[in-house]
Amino acid sequence: PSVLQLFSTSISFPRLPTRPPTPSAFRKAVPSLCPECGLDARNHGDSPHSPDMSYEAMSQDVQDLLTQLGLVPCVLVGHSMGGRTAMLLALQRPELVERLIAVDISPVETTSNSDFPSYMAAMRAVDVPDDMSRSSARKLADQQLSTVIQDPAVRQFLLTNLVEVDGRFVWRVNLEALAQHVDKILAFPPRQESYPGPTLFLLGGNSQYVHPSHHSEIRRLFPQAQMQTVPNAGHWIHADCPQDFMAAIRGFLA
Repeated sequence: PSVLQLFSTSISFPRLPTRPPTPSAFRKAVPSLCPECGLDARNHGDSPHSPDMSYEAMSQDVQDLLTQLGLVPCVLVGHSMGGRTAMLLALQRPELVERLIAVDISPVETTSNSDFPSYMAAMRAVDVPDDMSRSSARKLADQQLSTVIQDPAVRQFLLTNLVEVDGRFVWRVNLEALAQHVDKILAFPPRQESYPGPTLFLLGGNSQYVHPSHHSEIRRLFPQAQMQTVPNAGHWIHADCPQDFMAAIRGFLA
C-alpha cells in the first residue's frame, strides 16, 4: 500500500537542519515497503486557501486526492492536526485506510495543552516594512515572534512560512481562517462509528498532548489501537527522535 503523510500541524512541517524533513525520514523508514507521498492541508504550505477549516472538509480533501491518484487502500500517517484528519477519514471511510498511524494526537480536545492559539496571535502581530531584504525581514520577524515564542527552533519553523509577494512579506498560510477556526482545530468531531483496522498511536514521552484519560476514547473509536511512547521526544517526535520515530513506523508496517 501507499503511505500518505499528513504532517500539517499548526502550519506545515519545518525544513530545518535540526529538524529533518518528513519525506526524507519516511524514505529511510519505508524504502522497500511501500511508496510514500505528502500532502499540505488546505490553508497550509502550497495548498489553496479556504474559509472552511473543519476536519470534515480536510478529510474530504484527502479522500478526493486518494481517489484521484488511485492510492487506496493506503496507510495514513498524520501528526497533530494531520493526525486528527487521518483519524476522521478512517472512521468515515475505513475501506480507504489499510492502517492508521496518529503521531502525538488523540480524538480528545487538547485546548489546554496546545500552543496553537499563541503561535497564531504572535504571527498575526508580526509587522515587517515593505521592500526589506529577505534576511532583514526574517531577522525582524524573528525578534517580534521571540516576545511570545522562546524556542528559536519553533520560531525558525514558523518563519519558513514568511514569503515575499510583490515586494511585501506575508505569511504563506491563511492565518485568518486558522484563527477563526481554532476551536474546531483543537477539538475532534463527535463520532459513533469505529475504525476496525490496525492503528498505532505514537506518543512523545515529554509531550502532554495525549493524556492517559484519553485512552478510553481512543479504544472506543479505534479498538485495535496500539500505544507506543518515544521516551525522550516531545510533540515533534519525528524531529526530536527521528531514528526512534522511523523504527516505530517500520515496525508497525512490517
